[in-house]
Amino acid sequence: MTLRAPPDDRDVESLLSFGVVNLDKPPGPSAHQVAAWVRDAAGQDRVAHGGTLDPKVTGCLPILLGDAARMARVFDDAVKEYVAVLELHDRAPADVEDVIAEFETEVYQKPPRKSAVKRQLRSRRIHALDVLEREERRLLLRVRCESGTYVRKLCHDIGLAAGTGAHMGDLRRTATGTFDDGSLRTMHDLVDALAFAEEGNEAPLRDVVRPAERALVHLPRVVVAPSAAREVAEGAPVYAPGVVAVEPSEVGDAVPERDAPVVGVTPDGSAVCLGTLVGDPDADDGLVVELGRVLV
Repeated sequence: MTLRAPPDDRDVESLLSFGVVNLDKPPGPSAHQVAAWVRDAAGQDRVAHGGTLDPKVTGCLPILLGDAARMARVFDDAVKEYVAVLELHDRAPADVEDVIAEFETEVYQKPPRKSAVKRQLRSRRIHALDVLEREERRLLLRVRCESGTYVRKLCHDIGLAAGTGAHMGDLRRTATGTFDDGSLRTMHDLVDALAFAEEGNEAPLRDVVRPAERALVHLPRVVVAPSAAREVAEGAPVYAPGVVAVEPSEVGDAVPERDAPVVGVTPDGSAVCLGTLVGDPDADDGLVVELGRVLV
């Protein structure tokens, strides 16, 4: 069993078969259609995206290419951030910003009729809700929220609380987990980069398509020996003798506790598996990581 090359040393073919694009979704097509276009352009059998966006909505849509589609669940609990236009149906009351601030809490929503999920009441956390601009009956909001929050429903409920009624105007997603609008790339960027790569210039493609490990930087890392990684590739869990080290995530400073989700990597940083930390990595033997998904 040959393991994947280190993330920064992969050739273009390997990068496309285990990569991620922080795509700027255009208005018009659905997230599913955009993902299918990326799949075909990149010549991959499958892709996965980081959370559905309605056709009119634009912005941050990370897309996992090839074998990286196996780890799509890393986006399930990713915090999302949006910029939305709140269209009030009457003149804004003097205390409208205080009304909006009251929604910075746990809210209860029922998915809309057109939603693919079951229509039952559920709670979602609004982590931050800020008014960026005001113009007569229109307010520009920044919403940082739990995955699965319906911003359209949030705007409707704010309008009811304000006593004016309201609906959502334009909506743009500015962040999905650790991906944000500072590194977005368009479909045109991807297509052009693929054409340049065919001519021998790989630099633009390496700028657009990043190693799939970029989508895992929020997870603590269990470093496993190459010999243990080969066994994991065959479906074996991670046992203590094969563990080299346990490290905090690249965006955190705490060593993971038991039952925490982790990514297993080789010493050179290549992702091997997703799993759950269930045992003591410093022990002489015993199960350390229960496998969730093999990535090689």
